[in-house]
Amino acid sequence: MASQNLTEYERRRLENIKRNAEMVAALKIHSKATALSATTKRQRAKTYKVSPVKKPKTETPIVIRRSLRTRGMPPDTKGLADDFCENFEKTPKSVSPLKPQSPRVLGPISMRDAFSGDEMESNQVLVETILSIAKKTQVGVSAKEEFAGVKDAKEENLSDFNEKGKPVSCEREVLECPVKEEKLKEELNENLSGKSKLVSCGLVEGVVKSEYLDGSVKIEKIDPWLESMDLKPENVARLLPGRIMVVKFFPCSSMRMIAAGNKFGNIAFWNVDCEDEQEDGIYLYRPHTAPVSGILIQQYSMSKIFTSCYDGFIRLMDAEKEVFDLVHSCDDNIFCLSQQPNNFTSLYFGEGRGGLNIWDIRTGKSSKTWMLHEDRINTIDFNSQNSNIMATSSTDGTACIWDLRSMSAHKTKTLKTVSHSRAVHSAYFSPSGSSLATTSFDNKIGIISGVTFEGISMIYHDNWTGRWLSSFRAIWGWDDSYIFIGNMKRGVDVISPAQRRTVMTLQSPEMSAIPCRFDSHPHEVGMLAGATSGGQVYMWTPRQEY
Repeated sequence: MASQNLTEYERRRLENIKRNAEMVAALKIHSKATALSATTKRQRAKTYKVSPVKKPKTETPIVIRRSLRTRGMPPDTKGLADDFCENFEKTPKSVSPLKPQSPRVLGPISMRDAFSGDEMESNQVLVETILSIAKKTQVGVSAKEEFAGVKDAKEENLSDFNEKGKPVSCEREVLECPVKEEKLKEELNENLSGKSKLVSCGLVEGVVKSEYLDGSVKIEKIDPWLESMDLKPENVARLLPGRIMVVKFFPCSSMRMIAAGNKFGNIAFWNVDCEDEQEDGIYLYRPHTAPVSGILIQQYSMSKIFTSCYDGFIRLMDAEKEVFDLVHSCDDNIFCLSQQPNNFTSLYFGEGRGGLNIWDIRTGKSSKTWMLHEDRINTIDFNSQNSNIMATSSTDGTACIWDLRSMSAHKTKTLKTVSHSRAVHSAYFSPSGSSLATTSFDNKIGIISGVTFEGISMIYHDNWTGRWLSSFRAIWGWDDSYIFIGNMKRGVDVISPAQRRTVMTLQSPEMSAIPCRFDSHPHEVGMLAGATSGGQVYMWTPRQEY
């Protein structure tokens, strides 16, 4: 009766179930499944579960993860450039600078051990070359004096306006001899036709600058040596691996030699005049373990070269002893190194967060220390006319001028403070000492001039190099007429402080990278060295026919 009440769909369903059961029984699937299940159970019985190790109750409790930013710590620079933190304008005051992780050798390092070349004989070649240069040092003859002699010959008609027979910059002439300025203005006004009367005038290295009441500035010509500056293929070399932090000429006229330091702690020397076919004139050493922040080559003793590093070490490379001797060590970073003119017994260096340390080489002790800035000091420079006047630039956004004679342990008042909106990476006095040029990440170059440095003007220049390039640092040439600084288009901008603009750009197909750090040869006018973040060094020289 029950089957009669089933629908057609239900009857077909029951028939399908019965047919499938018969097929499964014919294939003996149930028996095989039972055997397989029994086998699996026996295998599992041989295994055992590992119990977790009980943690002691005294273990430190789990700490919730927090970002470095929320903890007030600097970003993790592992895997990035060693001087990555250089491009950060400020770090939290509660955080001390990162310490280098590489082991430091607390003692002297022989030049042979620090040498990174393949042939050890090359080390001896460099030692002999440096010693020969030291013997031929010409004391008392600088490019500034030689250049002044050239200007005397070119400007004989203006010799009456200078008691010493040497032309000076417009600013110095106006400030020191206002009577002579008026006399010069009167003579020039007599020859003017249809122009406004002169407000000020002066001679700037072969260029007569006339400033009129309408604000216009007339420049008669550009120096021939500047127009003739050229970059030859033989004056291009890759000295170092990685970013170059500092580049320096040897202060000698008998041989062209360049020293450079990179971010890995290497120091390289390039003998540009090397004539040995088996030598390329490049010698590489590694006396430090972190970015090199300063190189000092003394005019009167070029066989002794001071180097400073972010690792807190200052070393003295003594070519006579063939050793990198340890002069000073500290737990803080050393960001810059300098010396007073004609004072080779003391070292001035920026240490830690805004500290200035004066180190007495003779006693091996610190004579004075000051906290001058709120953040690291990037450069230290001294006035050529008065070595007691010092300029510092800092990441705290200021450049300051100090008088060392009026500074005491409890008093560090500045003579002048120049403020920028971003980090200031350099502040250098002009060769005459009458002006100061600052370079900042706020895309400005500051020109500070006057008797008390009261005059301030800002010149626009793209200084934002980013994290992968060394910061731009504008340097003076061989007089007060021009400032040299790299640009982001693989060139060297030449800025005229008188015109407050870029008057020309040095470019060459030989330049494959952006030059960031520069040095002008102290004895050769028109010879300029530029270093890149790829380890190259370019040396510009004037053509002989100028």
